[in-house]
Order: sequence, then structure tokens, then C-alpha cells
Amino acid sequence: MAKAIRMNRTGGPEVMEYVDVDVGEPGPGEARVRHAACGINFIDVYFRTGLYPQPLPGGLGMEGAGVVEAVGEGVTEVAVGDRVAYAGRPNGAYSEVRNLPSALLLRLPSEISFETGAAMMLQGLTVQYLFRRTVPLKRGDTILFHAAAGGVGLIASQWARALGVNMIGTVGSDEKAALAKAAGCSHVINYNTEDFVARVMEITNGEKVSVVYDSIGKDTFTKSLDCLRPLGMMVSFGSASGPVPDFSLAELSARGSLFITRPTLFSYAAKRADLEAMAADLFAVVASGDVKIDINQTYKLADAAQAHSDLEARKTTGSSILVP
Repeated sequence: MAKAIRMNRTGGPEVMEYVDVDVGEPGPGEARVRHAACGINFIDVYFRTGLYPQPLPGGLGMEGAGVVEAVGEGVTEVAVGDRVAYAGRPNGAYSEVRNLPSALLLRLPSEISFETGAAMMLQGLTVQYLFRRTVPLKRGDTILFHAAAGGVGLIASQWARALGVNMIGTVGSDEKAALAKAAGCSHVINYNTEDFVARVMEITNGEKVSVVYDSIGKDTFTKSLDCLRPLGMMVSFGSASGPVPDFSLAELSARGSLFITRPTLFSYAAKRADLEAMAADLFAVVASGDVKIDINQTYKLADAAQAHSDLEARKTTGSSILVP
């Protein structure tokens, strides 16, 4: 038997239970991984609350790192003894051991620790596709990135600096502003004390930005559109404050023929070849030191409910992990 977090209903952090599970042998196309660390991401909250549906009873967590203990029939991507990391569904990473599709697993370079691997896959691969594929950024571009001191935001700040991109980041406190600035944000705006639209106008001398990356949703969406120059791209990739409200497409034309997209990592990484290329890019920037994964919160697996409470209260910065 192994320990895991399971939930029988949706709701608050209290619905997560620390229980014994019988993992069993991996089936065809599966591998059994013993986790050294598991990642925590805001998308886990969406599944826990029911905003994103999943079959119940079920697990939580989409990201982890560890060692392959066994493989099922037909597995070619990994072998027993491989150090691996992954991000993706089905949920269930909040566990000591699990079976999962081997097509999700990526061999983790020896120079990257399990803790870093668990903390960086979902967030790092997200930044990779946002910056390299959704809008291929180039040196000198000016962008606005909300939640710049979060796990995705701190990776984005560093990656933007490495690319020579001028990143304007928004945060909710002066402490978080210092973190984002140290990570590479060219300019940081505290949205609790400043009007971020006015500050973007001031920073860009009225030219606005070419891309807005918005994981906040309801609270920032409309004002984010106001930060875009004509023909700019709105990238709405999350909804931490709630879903984006309904709006008319005429809003895009009125603001200068804007573009908008609602991407997900899982669409970009659906093909194994794309996933491997994305991971290779991520591993390279982390191994080079251009991007450092800041693990600022570490919790025991049994304390997953506390981790969620802290995440929802915006008490966390950088990445958070669970350790079995």
C-alpha cells in the first residue's frame, strides 16, 4: 500500500484525504513511478473545487518527479531505473507511488534535482509555449505579465531576461515586487497601490505592449485589453480570480484589431515530439542557470490541504512542492 491524497467530492481544502491506496502493476503503456517530489499548481485548486470537472472519487496533482519502478507492456519511452519528471493528466500526482501513461514521462537530466523537476514541469513548459510558440518573442519586445511573482511568473521573468524581452510584471505586494524585479522583470507594478493601465502607458510612453499574458482572469481581463497596442495579442491562460466575463468581439476591433487566444499546455504538448522538444528547451535554460526554479514552499504530502489554503490565500511565491 502507498499513501496518496484522494477526494470523494469537490469543495474546500478539507475534501482532500490522506489515505492508503493499492497501486498495483502498471498496465499496457503505463509506468509505475515512485515520487521524490510532487508539484503544486493553481490548476489543482480548479479540479478540487469542481471548476474543472473530473471523475470522482479521484486524485489531485498533475506534476511530479521520481524513479521508474516498473513498466507495462509496450512501453518504449522510459525504462526501469530512469529518473523522470512529468506534467499532465490524469490527475494523481499527490502520491508516494502511481501508475501513469509512459508517454507523459520525460527523462530528467542528472544535473536537475527531483525537487526542481517536480516544481518546474507544468510551470516551465507553460512559459516555454507562451514565449516560444503562442507568440514567438524576440529581443526588444515589450510584454505585460500578470502575477509575476508566482511560480509561472518568476520563471517567465527570468526567461524574458534571457531572451532580451522587456517584461512589465504585476504583483500584489511590495515584497512580491522585489522578487519579480530580482528575477528579471524590467518594470514591476503593484496593482494594489497603482493603476496598472496608467503605469503601462507611462512605462511605454503611450505605446502600450505587444502581448499581455493574463492568468488572473475576471479581475484583470478588460483592463489588460486596454494595455495592448493595435494588433496586439491577449493571451488568457488562467482564471485565478474567476472566469473571464462574457464580452463582445467588437471590443477587439474597437481597441485596434486585437487578437485573443485561450491556450492550454496540453494542446501544445499533445504530440510526443512536441513535448520532447519543449522539455529539451526547458531543461536547457534551467541547466544553463538562465532560469532558476525558486521552490519557496515545501510541504509534506499529508499537509496538502494546508498547501492549498496557502495557495488560495496568495501567501505563496515561486513554486511549491509536496514531499512524500
